[in-house]
Parts: sequence; C-alpha cells; structure tokens
Amino acid sequence: MKLSDVLIKPVVTEKVNKATEKFNRYYFVVDKKANKLEIKKAVEDFYGVAVAEVNTAVMPGKSKFRFTKAGFIAGRKPSYKKAIVTLAEGETIDLYANI
Repeated sequence: MKLSDVLIKPVVTEKVNKATEKFNRYYFVVDKKANKLEIKKAVEDFYGVAVAEVNTAVMPGKSKFRFTKAGFIAGRKPSYKKAIVTLAEGETIDLYANI
C-alpha cells in the first residue's frame, strides 16, 4: 500500500483537541487495510515528526433515521478505521497550516 493512501484525513473536534493538548495525541481516519507500521511511517513522512505509539480502532457503521417533510428517510453511515497517534516528547503537528 502506498503511504499516500494510508492517511485519509485528520479528525479535528473539541474532544480530540483536549487529547492533543493533554497527551500529545492526534487522531486520523485511515484506510481500513493499513496496519500500525504503515500508519506510523506515513505520519512520520508527511509531518516530519517522531511517533512514539499508534493505536487503532475500527468504528462500526450505524443506521440513521430521520423524519422530514417528504417522509421517513433511512440510511446508513459507513464504518471506518481510526488511528490514535501519540508523538514523542516535544513534537507537534500543525494541522491548520495548509488551510
């Protein structure tokens, strides 16, 4: 698998920002076939930082329902894989630099 295909997007939420400030952890949505070694290498290559630890979790898909003027709409959100990357001491990633 190419390293450019491993990382899909960073997760930027309030909960993730607290984990980043407190524990120096960053969250990424990654390809479902990527393993921890590929994720570590991709983050180190793209952001130029030293990665201390990588944890992964596969988030299950969910059924979603809502009522609208047009009637009852049912759908499904897809499952995805999430990587929690802990950086080495003193390392940071500026996720807002390329906006």
